[in-house]
Amino acid sequence: MLTFEHTTLGQRVLFGSGKAAANLAAEVARLGAGRVMVIASEFELPMAERVAADIDPVLWHTDVVMHVPVEVAERARTAATDAGIDLIVCVGGGSTTGLAKAIALTTGIPILAVPTTYAGSEATNVWGLTEAARKTTGVDDQVLPATVIYDAGLTLTLPVELSVASGLNGLAHCVDSLWGPRADPINAALAAEGLRALAAGLPAIVADPAGPEGREQALYGAYLAAVAFASAGSGMHHKICHVLGGTFNLPHAQTHATVLPYVLAFNAPHAPQAEARIAAAFGTGTALQGLQDLRATLDAPRALADYGFTEENIPEAVRIALPAIPATNPRPVTADNLTALLAAALTGADPATLTETALQGAQR
Repeated sequence: MLTFEHTTLGQRVLFGSGKAAANLAAEVARLGAGRVMVIASEFELPMAERVAADIDPVLWHTDVVMHVPVEVAERARTAATDAGIDLIVCVGGGSTTGLAKAIALTTGIPILAVPTTYAGSEATNVWGLTEAARKTTGVDDQVLPATVIYDAGLTLTLPVELSVASGLNGLAHCVDSLWGPRADPINAALAAEGLRALAAGLPAIVADPAGPEGREQALYGAYLAAVAFASAGSGMHHKICHVLGGTFNLPHAQTHATVLPYVLAFNAPHAPQAEARIAAAFGTGTALQGLQDLRATLDAPRALADYGFTEENIPEAVRIALPAIPATNPRPVTADNLTALLAAALTGADPATLTETALQGAQR
């Protein structure tokens, strides 16, 4: 019998290339906001100024740091409170959205998100903060942006290399959603369509970086991926990557893009329905083949060593990540097989070495 429990988060989405400024002004008016704070990194400030051209913010905030350190969040919270802010507009990627969420978590100020990458944070009620080299995440509906404004034109300045990494981060949301702790058939349907859209959009971006079609498909896919992920919950892949980012300060999108094939190879033999759905979305014989074919087309990130992770870091990463991995993971996770996974990801070894048969052979 088909039995499941599913929660759909309430959020308004406005999607249209070239329409961000008009949609933002309309939403600020609809929400009745009078004191708007705009968050954008220094790099994306010129873009944010164009997006906010038709509103009158009382505060611009550019102190954005990857993985949202607690001290950065506290400065932003103080700035918002002191200025009497009643609406936060964040224009940027996952770090910018994450900072807006950190403010909303303690103040309740609503968020209007304008993403410029495929991170997906804008469509989830998940927050994350880093303190003393430990990244903590949680779930709170208060941090879910009230409205998301998608405009593929805002992603045109995202270099191809970062577009690939960010898009594969979105794809990781799809994969984790198929075996997350609250995975259900609705999440699976959303994740499969997200996989299809991202698998179509990312190669189109590589082939024609200035073309809107690939970037629109990638944004659409990233949104579906995030919606599925918000419902299904964080699985093995994200628990590992949160440790790599929070403890070792590895870059977020590149880390997800690198680790994904190893987690897929590790879990797929123990999750045949998920494996078949992923393979079907890619149009390939197996899920791993589809992902690896896509990664080859995209020239995706290959090895954690390229981003500063070392063999000496593996024991600490295993120690921190292992207790966080959900007990519902399709395959039992041990210190030994998690060590093998990270060792393979460190050097960019063939993910197929992580099949259960290969691991048992290595242990003998």
